[in-house]
Amino acid sequence: MIAVEKALEQYGAPIYVRHEIVHNKYVVQTLEKKGAIFVEQTDEVPPGNIVMFSAHGVAPTVHDEARAGRLATIDATCPLVTKVHKEAVRFAAEDYDILLIGHEGHEEVIGTSGEAPDHIQLVDGPEDVAKVEVRDPSKVVWLSQTTLSVDETMETVGALKEKFPQLISPPSDDICYATQNRQLAVKEMGAQAELVIVVGSRNSSNSKRLVEVAKLAGSAAAHLVDFADEIEESWLEGVTTVGVTSGASVPDVLVEQVLEWLSRRGFEDVEIVKAAEESITFSLPKELRRDLREEAAALMAERTGGAQA
Repeated sequence: MIAVEKALEQYGAPIYVRHEIVHNKYVVQTLEKKGAIFVEQTDEVPPGNIVMFSAHGVAPTVHDEARAGRLATIDATCPLVTKVHKEAVRFAAEDYDILLIGHEGHEEVIGTSGEAPDHIQLVDGPEDVAKVEVRDPSKVVWLSQTTLSVDETMETVGALKEKFPQLISPPSDDICYATQNRQLAVKEMGAQAELVIVVGSRNSSNSKRLVEVAKLAGSAAAHLVDFADEIEESWLEGVTTVGVTSGASVPDVLVEQVLEWLSRRGFEDVEIVKAAEESITFSLPKELRRDLREEAAALMAERTGGAQA
């Protein structure tokens, strides 16, 4: 969200964004009001305009399309997704078969697969493992979509290792740290709360996973809502403890509104469940950082020149 806002400040509207910058209805609606235009395909952007690639990443062919369409690009791919892309390129260069664990049709899976289409095959859960075939069982590696359930991913990995005992794991964990931390907190929360409310959009993979994790952890009910006014009063019947969490890209204001809604209905005591400290921060896309530096340098030069005059 910040990257789109900075681009609008820097270059003015419109800024075209290929796919939703993140899967959150509130974020998308807010940015549209400020002048962002979301498109599904690169060729929907008129020549000479700026297009930003979403946090989910894109395949190399999309960069080619942008150049062919005479578009300036800003790459806002999440660094964790970029890491997976680089791993795919490296393992493909070493002629490995790459088993990508993820959900078919998800933007992130499409982007990662596009980095090495001849080497990557999708494994959409443990039930897909039986049909996986590789050229050399001694040269197989798994990678994953960053927003999956950790438990779901490891279940698939376990099934793959049974079939391919020499399967190699990626050098570091692919699951997004924010996704993992939320899932850990929801496991603790779901064991204590009869109801868990997950704030997030229905097209958000990591938000949907939180609903599943809450139920598996023991919560009698778990629901996904974009906004507080989507909560149904009937959900609170017989409930003494409510857990509240959110998807990785959900603004704090939406969670606060849910807490206020619950407070007005007698759920006033709030206990924070924290699974881990999050200290990781990501920089703006390099294109924005470069242009902002150039703008600052020009401004300083102008000021210095004015003082000397």
